[in-house]
Amino acid sequence: MGKIQGFFNRHQQQNVWAMTGLIIFAELSRLTNLGQAYSLLMVLVAIMGGVPLVLRAVSALTYRVISIELLVAVAIVGALIIGEYNEAAIVVWLFNLGDVLEALTLKKTRAAVKSLTDMAPQTATVLADVNDATGEVTDIDFVDAGDLVLVKAGDRVPVDGVVKRGHGLVNEASLTGEARPLPKAVDQTVSAGTILADGTLVVEASRVGEDTTFGQIIELVEEAQDSKSKAQRVIDRFAKYYTPLIMLIALVVGLATKDVALAITVLVLGCPGALVIGVPVSTVAGIGRAAKLGVLTKGSASLSALSKVDTLVFDKTGTVTKGLPAVVSDWWATGVSERDHQLLVSVETVANHPLAKAVLKYEAVAPLPVDQSKVLAGQGMVAQVAGATVLVGNAKLLATHQVDLTAVATTASAWQAAGRSLVYFAVDGQLRGLLGISDPLKDEAQATFTKLRALGYQNLIMLSGDNQTTAERVGKEVGMTQVVGNLMPAEKVEKIKELQAAGHRVAFLGDGVNDSPALATAEVGIAMGNGTDVALEVSDVVLLHSDLAKLPVALTIAKRMVANMNQNIAIAILTVALLFGGLFAGYVHMASGMLIHELSILIVIINGMRLLKIQQS
Repeated sequence: MGKIQGFFNRHQQQNVWAMTGLIIFAELSRLTNLGQAYSLLMVLVAIMGGVPLVLRAVSALTYRVISIELLVAVAIVGALIIGEYNEAAIVVWLFNLGDVLEALTLKKTRAAVKSLTDMAPQTATVLADVNDATGEVTDIDFVDAGDLVLVKAGDRVPVDGVVKRGHGLVNEASLTGEARPLPKAVDQTVSAGTILADGTLVVEASRVGEDTTFGQIIELVEEAQDSKSKAQRVIDRFAKYYTPLIMLIALVVGLATKDVALAITVLVLGCPGALVIGVPVSTVAGIGRAAKLGVLTKGSASLSALSKVDTLVFDKTGTVTKGLPAVVSDWWATGVSERDHQLLVSVETVANHPLAKAVLKYEAVAPLPVDQSKVLAGQGMVAQVAGATVLVGNAKLLATHQVDLTAVATTASAWQAAGRSLVYFAVDGQLRGLLGISDPLKDEAQATFTKLRALGYQNLIMLSGDNQTTAERVGKEVGMTQVVGNLMPAEKVEKIKELQAAGHRVAFLGDGVNDSPALATAEVGIAMGNGTDVALEVSDVVLLHSDLAKLPVALTIAKRMVANMNQNIAIAILTVALLFGGLFAGYVHMASGMLIHELSILIVIINGMRLLKIQQS
């Protein structure tokens, strides 16, 4: 049975075309008064279309699932028994035609994701060393981190990595949607799936295959398409009980009216095809379009939750600001030596924080070995280096360790007023330095917040571990409605819980390890795509390349996808109600009802496909 079912599945379109031709011949034979040929052709059509339906129904029953196909199969068999050959043929033809149209349309909605998978590089030219000019073409599965790969003009970059030789222009549209080529030179990073528009690069692989940014995009989107929203799960449960209910109603109608044809028509018209396909086509189209526009979601449930959010909460560094801070001012205690600078650099070398990177760019000394280090979330780092206890972090960290900050009190206040983040540095309990670090707003930040307010979001809140003055300065520039600074990670979580207790549905945007608890606590966690692995893991939505401008896009798609699902559900339910009303009023019959039924499926499919037209404004 499995082989026969597989044959029909593989040749469904050809089968529908053959059935269409036979129906045309049957109608022509009736016009030429060949009534017997008409009946035979209609029976043949019913068998050709009915056999795969019966096989699918039986297959479902083996898993104790009463499927929609069972309704149609019983109706077709019944129609043949009572001699309604034309009705049986037309119904089975329409049902199969609807399946073909559905498959073609879902293929269309999945094209946005398929285009991503098609972009995934399959091979790479691996070099023996950085000066090798030829290399060997290797399957991408055999490329390891640390290998050197050659990328020529017109090629797709096969790995995530760092340019070791050459320069060129890279088109990153596959990741960011931005088609403008960006210059890449030695020590700059490139991503798999992007295209080298001009030049030649030798790239040292840092991540390969499924571990690349591009590989993670594909995996996330495929997982999302396989997931089900709450609405879809409800419909699945509904369908489980709906089929036996319709069969029971048909039996009652048949017994009460003694009209077998009416009972069989009830079976046919009761098929909720538009209801079954309406939600999946909306979710697949929404997820696919979001991916195309640089928004990854871990499922339609995430987009559904995002559509209900009324409060947007933001981290500061790397989310609203560029996350590329630079040291713009410094203060050093009397007698600071090169060894002190080495101690500072040593600690920042083992730290994983944007401010640490700014310090390393600013300092030009070699680090010393770090014997022990401990990160204090929301404060900084304590380390043992060359026999000294070194503190690097904010004022709270140094105050906790009884370090006197009187010498820089005035300086710190002035720098904070200028919007700078502060990094304090102490050795063995003595303050040795203070650095003022500036982190500019993202280029798209102000325009993004203008769009968010235009979309109706009025609760725009910043929760930052930075000092209150600096956080407020940033918040004022973009128009935050509330800014709270000096927060530990646990305190961010408490603030989010307070908002939830007040009845708000919260989405939190962040990119660092410190943001992970807040991302997990909010109804929707939104990670910036260049964030840490743990932040991406606990989030529900990812904005590729940390592009804040994708946030209004994500919110728009979420709202329109949910609205589209609700429209499709309403269309499906209304169609079934009207069909039954028309049936019992005598205006609708089996074939005409099935035609209306299939048209409703086509309508919900077309409606779902409208999501593919959403543009980034």
